[in-house]
Amino acid sequence: MTILGIETSCDETGAAVVSKTDGGIELLSQSLATSLNKHAQTGGIIPEVAAREQVKFIIPTIENTLKEAFGYTFSQKSPPPVDAIAVTYGPGLIGSLLVGVETAKTLSMHWSIPLIPVNHMYGHIYANFFHNSEIVFPALALVVSGGHTDLVLLTSHHKLTVLGGTRDDAAGEAFDKIGRLLGLPYPAGPTISHLAEKGDEKAFILPRPMIGSKDFSFSFSGLKTAVFNLLKKNNWNFNDKTFSENNQQLLFDLCASVEYTIVSVLTRKTIAAAKEMKVKSVLLSGGVAANKNLRKTLHHEINNLAHSPYLSIPSPDLCTDNGAMIAAAGAYSKQRLHWTELSADPSLYY
Repeated sequence: MTILGIETSCDETGAAVVSKTDGGIELLSQSLATSLNKHAQTGGIIPEVAAREQVKFIIPTIENTLKEAFGYTFSQKSPPPVDAIAVTYGPGLIGSLLVGVETAKTLSMHWSIPLIPVNHMYGHIYANFFHNSEIVFPALALVVSGGHTDLVLLTSHHKLTVLGGTRDDAAGEAFDKIGRLLGLPYPAGPTISHLAEKGDEKAFILPRPMIGSKDFSFSFSGLKTAVFNLLKKNNWNFNDKTFSENNQQLLFDLCASVEYTIVSVLTRKTIAAAKEMKVKSVLLSGGVAANKNLRKTLHHEINNLAHSPYLSIPSPDLCTDNGAMIAAAGAYSKQRLHWTELSADPSLYY
């Protein structure tokens, strides 16, 4: 079975072709375009700008992917050798989602092949299934990104239960908001991680909300507030270039302390859920899954568990939004829709 995947939930335009066999999922080709440079100039995503860039990128991105996989171009009269089109239909920015969904519907109608609706968050989880036959159910997925921080239990490919999620800011959102306070460019997560390598993670004792709660929920808004109050109390202004240049070590220590705090909460909750649910596999997924400290810490803690579940971590290029993960999720889905049956749903949950 061969699937074309399309991802346009936010500011990335992704397309990929995957093949599913008894041996698993193989990535045949993928293309990715992004409008991140435009949003970096404004310190965050502007939905209308993101949607307009999606319109610009969507057709070339899909055609590049099909050309790489099959030598196919849209000038050909016959359809490409794909069995279905998997497309993100939510959650995400409505304008961006519509570009992908309507393009997929048009191609589905034109080529007379079915559509597979894919939840964007499912997609992040299925980034773990490329050339990976070691994942065994039940599996626990930590989905951690700019908009979501969730612990999800999978007992099969078709049965999923959300154990807990963030009650306010997601982990990636916390990185970005704190980065703005520290005068760092958007997106701030990678920059904080880089600066943290030169800092002391124990320099500042920051709150770790809900780390000791008995449930599997998260909360990161208090951390952002704590950093804001710390800066205000000490009259530290990293948005002032002169202050920032003269206090580099202070910035390194703050970044290290912030990263340590977020990673420790994510890891503690994940380990607790893995123990309680007695899972056989743990899957890390989402944009924040590219964080080196999170990957290292989670690997260390998983290895210390008595029942030693298998830990799967996607390559960094599959952690951020991409078409490959959508195609992979579609390959394991049972749903097949006629093009008239699909609509975008920006507020979709699991």
